[in-house]
Amino acid sequence: MRTGIPGELHADQVGLDRHGLSAGPPTGPATDPATDRVGAAMRTGVIGTGRIGSTLARILVAAGHEVVLANARGPRSLGPLLAELGPAASAAHPAEAAAQAELSVLMVPYASVRGLLPSAAVQDKVLVDATNAFSGGGKPADLGGRASSELVAEWYPGARVVKSLNTMHFETLAVAGTAEGERLAHFTAGDDEKAKEIVAGIIADLGFAPVDTGPLHSGGILQQPGGPLFNRPLTEAQALAWISH
Repeated sequence: MRTGIPGELHADQVGLDRHGLSAGPPTGPATDPATDRVGAAMRTGVIGTGRIGSTLARILVAAGHEVVLANARGPRSLGPLLAELGPAASAAHPAEAAAQAELSVLMVPYASVRGLLPSAAVQDKVLVDATNAFSGGGKPADLGGRASSELVAEWYPGARVVKSLNTMHFETLAVAGTAEGERLAHFTAGDDEKAKEIVAGIIADLGFAPVDTGPLHSGGILQQPGGPLFNRPLTEAQALAWISH
């Protein structure tokens, strides 16, 4: 078991950024979603550049991926982060970032998701929903028994939506993928099996263990706020044992 993993998550540290727009063995290198071919580094749109989004951008670049960053304040606000990340990073407005990217990750407040992107920008592309639906006071939102990512899939019907990368504290995300010891799990849920494989490849690239929680409805509910896997760092073995129990 790894040591030194930060514990309690707050609403602005797991896909609800207030400072920006907000399984088994490794599956190998990243996959090119345009061809579903394993082996190509990907251009990933990171939509939301608060603490969690900026952290994801850093570890993606370190793993050999290109990133296109976007936030509510516009590309000019991202100059310092671009200077830090170097030539593998660029900035755009959200719609442009999604259009330029092969895969996009939503790391914005959940209330901002609907209508944020034009449907054409994510048509037939993998769209990772890393947002978390909270109500006032930081409590899980009442979605009437729906998974929040199900609603995202309805808002973007042409996208290949996968729920992932939403359960881990940004400080853990920053360092755990390269730490010694057992890999920590990142979860995937979705109805498109190939899309989940693509996301699993990125998770493995980042040094984590991809663990499939199932379809978008049932698997997404497990991961979202109020679910049993939210804010619960597990090793690969622990996660697989939990999923199979």
